Amino acid sequence: MLIALCIDRLIGWPDFLFRRFSHPVVGIGHLISFFERHLNKTTWSTSLRRTTGFLTLLFPMVGFAILGFFILLLIPEGPLGVLVTSLLVWPFIAAKSLANHVEAVAEPLVTHDLKAARHAVSMIVGRNSNNLDSNDIARAALESLAENTSDGVTAPLFWGVLLGFPGVLIYKFVNTADSMIGYKSERYRDFGWASARFDDFVNYIPARLTSLMYAIISRKTREVLQITLRDASQHRSPNAGWPETSVAASIGVKLSGPRIYDGVKTNDPWLNRDGRNPTGDDLFSGLKLFDRFLWSVTSLLLLCSVISFF
Repeated sequence: MLIALCIDRLIGWPDFLFRRFSHPVVGIGHLISFFERHLNKTTWSTSLRRTTGFLTLLFPMVGFAILGFFILLLIPEGPLGVLVTSLLVWPFIAAKSLANHVEAVAEPLVTHDLKAARHAVSMIVGRNSNNLDSNDIARAALESLAENTSDGVTAPLFWGVLLGFPGVLIYKFVNTADSMIGYKSERYRDFGWASARFDDFVNYIPARLTSLMYAIISRKTREVLQITLRDASQHRSPNAGWPETSVAASIGVKLSGPRIYDGVKTNDPWLNRDGRNPTGDDLFSGLKLFDRFLWSVTSLLLLCSVISFF
């Protein structure tokens, strides 16, 4: 896990690899789309769509588990095996990609190029960005940075440490399924319920670990912990509110709050309600915090590796 994280931090997933081979998560997405097209018929009953949605989660998940353990049997012991496993895990960590996407929002935002900032933020959030003002754009990007720290970094490392390469494969399948079909829209409410609930389960501990780490590396750990314990559970997601609140309190901004989804205004409560509205400069503060987070996780993994070696 340590080597895979270091490779990702150094080079991410290079464009030449994406152009030639695409990306493993894209392949997982195609698999989920195949099941969704054939097993999510709007004419079917609620119970049937819930059942087919559960099977769409179960069978590929078991398949990826078997594939991962079979691959492990083929990997030799020793340094070569460590290197091969690290290379297999590497594509499923998204630290550099996440930082690059948030930076792509921050740069035009600080120069007041709202058109470019809206386009950049549309790459990392699901909401319609056409009418977002500068504060809304910064808020959306910071929320994505916080939540995806857990989804793209902490969780794959956590499950990789526990279960090795199979754990990483299973997690990325579940997380990708949730991001594609785990919505409460008319089309996915029944079919995607199993994926959404299981994603909540596999992210429960990683989200809270991410929150705790952000609090520890902030300059006001006690205050951040107090605000997080007060506000995190108010988020609509059982997990996303934890890293989002810790990042908000660390920087001094407020996140979540009222917004418009699919033309409908929500009344979501604010996280760190006494903070200020975020700006483009706060995105750069968030990126610095994220960089400290990555160095802390790298150091922790290095310490664990040394302890396990001896």
